[in-house]
Amino acid sequence: MTDASRPTTEITLLGRSYVIACPPEEQDKLERSARYLDRAMHGIHARGKVLGAEKIAIMAALNITNELLEALDAQRDGEQNLSQLSARLEQALADTPRR
Repeated sequence: MTDASRPTTEITLLGRSYVIACPPEEQDKLERSARYLDRAMHGIHARGKVLGAEKIAIMAALNITNELLEALDAQRDGEQNLSQLSARLEQALADTPRR
């Protein structure tokens, strides 16, 4: 496949357009991700403390990574709680006299 025939999608981040190689079946996910990143970048830009687009992108990436890690920790905690509840339930059922 040549570069010219590679499917692409255009996204906009902080008012600037980018053409990204992307298979058609992944286009919706890419566009959703780009919208999320764009909102994060605009939020940082609106605070006015960071001026360069590169620095804004880095700060947004760090913030989004932090959100992801917090979500993964919460999911892991939830799975651990479910596992503990399941073990307690199994023990309670094992301790229940059978008729």
